[in-house]
Amino acid sequence: MSKSVFDPNQQQADTASKIVAGLERISEVFKALLWDKAKQVGLSPIQIQILIFIAYHKEPLCNVSHLAKEFNVTKPTISDAIKVLDRKKMVLKDYSSSDNRSYTLHLSELGKEIVAQTQDFAAPLQSLFGNFDQTDLDSVFKTLSELIYKLNQTGILSVQRTCMGCKFFMKDGHRNYCNLLEKELKTQDIRLDCPEFEEKSA
Repeated sequence: MSKSVFDPNQQQADTASKIVAGLERISEVFKALLWDKAKQVGLSPIQIQILIFIAYHKEPLCNVSHLAKEFNVTKPTISDAIKVLDRKKMVLKDYSSSDNRSYTLHLSELGKEIVAQTQDFAAPLQSLFGNFDQTDLDSVFKTLSELIYKLNQTGILSVQRTCMGCKFFMKDGHRNYCNLLEKELKTQDIRLDCPEFEEKSA
């Protein structure tokens, strides 16, 4: 049998396996927090995620095709979730694009209220980071942002809007620079979800 990251003996022998197992634990916490909040408002986790995403992202990203990529699910799954949100009058469909078969999504007033009630679902996890030194947080974030970029490069993560994958990003040795902002980027300046992101050409 091949070595598994979920085998405690393998974890003890390999730090990378231990980290992967740790990330899996954290993902379970994230899902549990999201489920708890979703049940309070009578929605599913993916419906909550869609509402929160629409609230904070530009219109071109708020359509079925992109949302399917964003959350790594099928278009029918997103369409079904949107049907429920539409029936509950939490979203508005805008068919004003040139393709009248597709639409972009906006939040209704009720949708905005639901976002206000649910967007803090990860707060219990976020609050724990206040117990760590800034140096430790910067180190964890640096590793995390590089991991997300590499996952995207290998095709495991289909969507990312991190600085490292952006055409405006430049790395010179240990120095990071944004050509759009025309400034050097410290570790804490690197974004995981930049509104000005434009993908690098292959």
